[in-house]
Amino acid sequence: MTPPHARTWSQRDRTPVVRVRGRSHGRISIAALTCYKPGHRSRPIYRPRWDDGRRDGRKSISWRDYRDLLISAHQQLRGPIVLVWDNLNVHKAAGLREFATSRDWLTIFCLPPYAPDLNPVEGIWSLLRRGWLSNVAFRTPEHLVQRIRHGLRHIQYRSHLIDGCLAETGLTIRPT
Repeated sequence: MTPPHARTWSQRDRTPVVRVRGRSHGRISIAALTCYKPGHRSRPIYRPRWDDGRRDGRKSISWRDYRDLLISAHQQLRGPIVLVWDNLNVHKAAGLREFATSRDWLTIFCLPPYAPDLNPVEGIWSLLRRGWLSNVAFRTPEHLVQRIRHGLRHIQYRSHLIDGCLAETGLTIRPT
């Protein structure tokens, strides 16, 4: 018997047919930061979280995941962080606000409600959707995660792409 994801040929016109499995119950969420520092190359820092439906609890990224991402970014960047956040409900969580106020190396500014055009991370997602994720039939959730990581790794080493995402917002970096 042929596996459901195997390539077969249509009997009528001999064109290839790719059978795709039914809907997956897995969910993939990604938290990402774009990091800019005058005199240094820009880079993204990201953490994917895959929920396969087996765990109890939250299916998307929690405030603790964002906290861990910020701690990791602080260690990687070796310096203070000025964070510009959109109004995602997790960003406003009480636990994350308490964490932020207790860290002298973290300053947070919030974007106005629904302002994706001011968020450079949206440019990163746009690059992924138009490039590494376009025209692909994902076989499994793992395949999707693999393509996302590949695309983000590709972007990570091309700081001009990340700089372009900032330029698209109209925001600038001014050292103090």
